[in-house]
This record gives sequence, C-alpha cells and structure tokens, in this order.
Amino acid sequence: MSESSKNRITVEINNRKFTVVGEESTEHIKMVASLVDQKMEEFRYAKPSLDTSQLAVLTALNTMSDYLKLKDEYNALVQKERKKNRR
Repeated sequence: MSESSKNRITVEINNRKFTVVGEESTEHIKMVASLVDQKMEEFRYAKPSLDTSQLAVLTALNTMSDYLKLKDEYNALVQKERKKNRR
C-alpha cells in the first residue's frame, strides 16, 4: 500500500493530540485511540499520582497482557478444533 493510500487521522489520547498513519480504517484507528485513552483514564483514576510515562507503560503492559491471553485462548480453541476434526 502506498503512503498516499494510507489513512492519516489526528486522535486525542490523555489530552494530547497524535497523528496516526495506517492502513486500517479511520473508524478502527479512532476506536483503538479511544480504548487506549479510556484505559489510561482508568489508571489515572485509580492512582492519580502516576505521571504520563507511567500511565503509558501501565497501559501498554495491560494491553499486551490482554493480547497474550486472547492469543493463548485462540490457539487453544484452534488446537481443540483440529483434534475434533481429526476424529
């Protein structure tokens, strides 16, 4: 995909504007930004003393943990389905 056909959108996360460029739809990019913003807000509410860097790292760690859990669940389901189909 050429650079000119990529989507470019400005989003707001943690009261800061970021320009995101990607192949995903603008709706997808907005949703991802919104979820990141919400997660950072949750951490800020729970622990107001956290600075922006700490909020960002906790958000990244939490998101990656969720991703790995889902990936493991997906792989387990795929394996279960393969075993079922071999019978």
